Amino acid sequence: MDNKCSKYEGLFVFSSDEKLKEHIEECDNCRAEQKKMDRISELIQEVKPYYTRKKNRLRRLRAVAAVLLVVLFSTTFGFLYSNEDLADSLMYGDTLTAEDLGFPVDSYGLLMVD
Repeated sequence: MDNKCSKYEGLFVFSSDEKLKEHIEECDNCRAEQKKMDRISELIQEVKPYYTRKKNRLRRLRAVAAVLLVVLFSTTFGFLYSNEDLADSLMYGDTLTAEDLGFPVDSYGLLMVD
């Protein structure tokens, strides 16, 4: 029977690097497992720039959208601030009544129906 060492995962996750290196020097199974992990790390490092470019594009798009929103809001509020007649007609809490719109109303402010 071939007894394989099953300590690699436990040492890799829970132990320090020194203990893992000492065990790898002694154990052939764990050394082979470490070589596999090193190859996987190399592959990840090789393709990493392709994924970071996508993230950078997304960050740039978000930044451009934020700048456009700031410009839109600043021009809108700047226009309202400079045009006092428009700002006075859009005061917060003011509502138009039926009488303001020219409809016939009774003493309660309700529309008169003939």
